[in-house]
Amino acid sequence: MIIGFVRLELLIYDAQSLKEKRSVLKSLHTRLKQRFNISVAETDHHNTWQRAELTMVTVSNDRTVCERELQKALALIDSQPEAERTVTDFEWL
Repeated sequence: MIIGFVRLELLIYDAQSLKEKRSVLKSLHTRLKQRFNISVAETDHHNTWQRAELTMVTVSNDRTVCERELQKALALIDSQPEAERTVTDFEWL
């Protein structure tokens, strides 16, 4: 069994409040969970308006399958104009 996870930071330029930030993150979170076999959680910068850290996790018997799923999720995040991905770290267990 392979567990792959990605920790990434997002900059949300148009957020002027925590409510606006949460709206962007909730929308992104919903799209990711609907389209991909992953779990997503906000793991840091909870009280910062324009910054967020997300962690995405997937499990499979094959590392290639995990990596493909996470790369597709990152591509979806990159296609969103509301947020810009900055720091991205992969880890495998």
